[in-house]
Amino acid sequence: MATERIPRLPRRTRRLHAAVYLLVLILLFTGWWLVLGREGEPSPLARLTGVGDTRIHIWVGRALGLVVVAAIVVGWRGVLTFLRESFRIDRGDARWWRRWPAAILTGRFARHEGDFDPGQRIANIVIVGCLLVLTATGIALTFLHGGPTFAWLAKIHEWTTFILTPVLVGHILIAVGILPGYRGAWRAMHARRGVREDTARRLWPGWTERALGTRSTEATSVPPPDEPADAGTSTRGFRPMR
Repeated sequence: MATERIPRLPRRTRRLHAAVYLLVLILLFTGWWLVLGREGEPSPLARLTGVGDTRIHIWVGRALGLVVVAAIVVGWRGVLTFLRESFRIDRGDARWWRRWPAAILTGRFARHEGDFDPGQRIANIVIVGCLLVLTATGIALTFLHGGPTFAWLAKIHEWTTFILTPVLVGHILIAVGILPGYRGAWRAMHARRGVREDTARRLWPGWTERALGTRSTEATSVPPPDEPADAGTSTRGFRPMR
């Protein structure tokens, strides 16, 4: 059983991801609190900080905008790689999608060659696109005070939130490894030592072989391990469904 760990992302990228999702979670919470018409009732976060929900939403949104600009300026090479891999289309993508519904339980994903699987690519595009729209419209709304332009931007901001929320929830469910096929995936983004080799081969076979300088003779990725993974993502007793 392969136990080598493969660094999936550099430390700076992991820190950037952590900062973005922390800010986004605060924005989603305060945003939905306001959308549901509870503006006059302080949320638990507002009571904890002593700052109103609207003010929290505005300032955290501005902070997210600064983080996005800094990421583009400082890590533009990584941004280009991210975009290239997210918009990638391979011939085997359709096969991956056909096997995906069962694979989230069995771990028997079809092979793909990208740094991201086809599902991740779509999620990347939707999440990043929505965050850019939300940041731009949100900042614009703070400089307007009523009128048709304000109403138009507010509607775009609200509907973009409706699109982003389910995609982001699905992304989190997959990333934390709750679904059996994705056990161990969270370490790809959060662990300093990287992801286990068997987990990497199961989820990103093409990328893993490039990272290790090897080539698999099998057409599909390795099924989930039958022995325990790391703390918090144990696969003890896990068997692929037949």
